[in-house]
Amino acid sequence: MSVVRTIFLQSPSISHFSASSSSSNPVSLKFTVSCCSVASPVTVVNGNVDKKPYERNEVRLGLPSKGRMATDTLDLLKDCQLSVRQVNPRQYVAEIPQISNLEVWFQRPKDVVRKLVSGDLDLGIVGLDTVLEYGQGDEDLIIVHDSLDYGDCRLSLAIPKYGIFENINSLKELAEMPQWTPERPLRIATGFTYMGPKFMKENGLNHVTFSSADGALEAAPAMGIADAIVDLVSSGTTLKENNLKEIEGGIILESQAVLIASRRSLIQRKGVLDITHEMLERLEAHLKAVGQFTVTANMRGSSAEEVAERVLSQPSLSGLQVLTNLSYAYYLEWFKDRG
Repeated sequence: MSVVRTIFLQSPSISHFSASSSSSNPVSLKFTVSCCSVASPVTVVNGNVDKKPYERNEVRLGLPSKGRMATDTLDLLKDCQLSVRQVNPRQYVAEIPQISNLEVWFQRPKDVVRKLVSGDLDLGIVGLDTVLEYGQGDEDLIIVHDSLDYGDCRLSLAIPKYGIFENINSLKELAEMPQWTPERPLRIATGFTYMGPKFMKENGLNHVTFSSADGALEAAPAMGIADAIVDLVSSGTTLKENNLKEIEGGIILESQAVLIASRRSLIQRKGVLDITHEMLERLEAHLKAVGQFTVTANMRGSSAEEVAERVLSQPSLSGLQVLTNLSYAYYLEWFKDRG
């Protein structure tokens, strides 16, 4: 897996993110960056490396075009008062009216990552697994928000429950099996041809070969195509129905939806930093509010304390966080003025 480190992005030419858009006290925004040795695509002119993003005025946000991730992403943005308006459902470009100069581009998740690296997009929302697999640790990719609370799954190694694997229950036991040799390696089918081999090598499984495959990987061991698979798992039901099992130490990555950005765009493209700031504020406000409710009631009482005591004395209402005395007093006066 990619090495993850935390940095503070700072530049003399840009403003810092602040806790609130109306706050006058600047603070640095903490980013988590996945780092590896693969460099970003750049333009070389007369021997000089040009890392300036492609010249355009619009800020571009890439979103998944199909599937559950696409639906859940649109729902999240709608809950944040950032509804995506798409005039024609067949078109791949849309807008968010609440944010000016922002274009929304619907792409396959892996293409969102690739186009962030190439400079064709500035921001994106995809799964963390997609970022690490197709970004491959590119230093230009920054994970701006690492927990959007949907799209939860795990990238995991699964082996058959039967045959030579019947009593194998951990990655260590799998690695120590005498069957795996240079002539007869462990065969793994996966669509994750970057993270899969990297994980195996880091865990001491050297006699391994990978075959690239998409969809219905669970059938590969039964068909004799592979000994094991590396795939995304949500509930694990599909694995069980195909007589496969996860093993201890075999989880490669815990994944969910994340907001990512191009470092170059944040620094060099006008408007990207401000739009990222606004999206972060709206996302954080919504995520913090999930599961919390405000109850407004018309209750008679001579004081704020009396009303609060009556509310908290009800067993069914225990655990509520009451409004401040000032707020209670305000509402008491409001109700008194209206009889």
